[in-house]
Amino acid sequence: MPPYLLGLRLGGRRVLVVGGGRVAQRRVPALLAAGADVVLVSPEVTASLEGLIDAGRVAWHRRPYRRGDCAGAWLVQAVTDDAKVNGDVVAEAEAARVWAVRADDAESSPAWTPASGQAGETTVGVLTGGDPRRAAGIRDAVVEGLRDATLESRHSRQKPAGVALVGGGPGDAGLITVRGRQLLAMADVVVTDRLAPAQLLDELADDVEVIDAAKIPYGRTVTQDRINDHLVEHARQGKFVVRLKGGDPFVFGRGGEEALHCARHGIPVTVVPGITSAVAVPSAAGIPVTHRGVAQEFHVVSAHVAPGHPESTVDWEALGRAGGTLVLLMAVERMALIAAALMRYGRSSDTPVAVIQDGTLPGQRAVTATLGTVADEMAAAGVRPPAIVVVGDVVNVAREIDMIRADMGRDP
Repeated sequence: MPPYLLGLRLGGRRVLVVGGGRVAQRRVPALLAAGADVVLVSPEVTASLEGLIDAGRVAWHRRPYRRGDCAGAWLVQAVTDDAKVNGDVVAEAEAARVWAVRADDAESSPAWTPASGQAGETTVGVLTGGDPRRAAGIRDAVVEGLRDATLESRHSRQKPAGVALVGGGPGDAGLITVRGRQLLAMADVVVTDRLAPAQLLDELADDVEVIDAAKIPYGRTVTQDRINDHLVEHARQGKFVVRLKGGDPFVFGRGGEEALHCARHGIPVTVVPGITSAVAVPSAAGIPVTHRGVAQEFHVVSAHVAPGHPESTVDWEALGRAGGTLVLLMAVERMALIAAALMRYGRSSDTPVAVIQDGTLPGQRAVTATLGTVADEMAAAGVRPPAIVVVGDVVNVAREIDMIRADMGRDP
């Protein structure tokens, strides 16, 4: 007969785990996440369990199981490698009318642990008649569907109110966060950036209103004031508004301005961080912005105004003296002036530079140069925005990786 599924609320309740091996290592963190008071009985434990014990999160009795250990437990997990011990543990629990799970023998286990997963506030549990691999496969499919919003209703009763500022990541639609994708699927109105992953818009329902808030350099643009007004106007109509941005809303994305504007008008705001292009794009090109023995720091700079411009707040002199990595955004049109300033303030003309255009997208391409040649190399290659400029010796790490791969690919 089929089992009766039940969600146990274990907060503050004693749960006994007998065994300290790999099965216990999987189950104990889930019990802790449910708020259980976990008592572990085992002569030895794995390193991960020892870390939880050292942190005071698990009480450990460093010895074999003894009759009487089940006393006071609300739930018992018998997960040792010894079938006899597991049987004895379950027998004691049964006699005390305490539910017990036996990991090594599903047929002899009074209770089964479902393959479980979490997607937001939704918990998924799957049982398939004692077949754990099949249960895990079904669990994964359901959780993935919830996380990528393919199973999420736009009319969910848990739809947030007001405005969500969602970071869409560096360009590739697969790099938006799970939460960002969920909220996008619930939107009534989407106010989108030019650099937001456009592919995601094709997944929206037909009745979702999409407002183009593109800001094209030296071209058509929507003012920030008008964008702010869009957010408030639609939210006041009771619609859930998603402001979809490229990168992260609070990294040169004016998310702070939009959050302030909504707050001043009493509109609740949910902020969903995104993967910033300042780190993701160099990574996609094989360049670590930090590397042991090479760079212990990196600086992210908005270069939308050139060095020496009255509106510039960047301390170019300090950056020229610094030895860490520089990641420059919006620098394409001003790279000659930036390179000159960095060299004037101390950076060597031989400093490696990489320029990555359309990072994470199918058309991604990179130009490598030095600080002394980068402006000419960019002009010759026809580099255009959006592009990320990386200045520093970390560029050579990517070159080394490429050389190793090339050597390994050659015929012996």
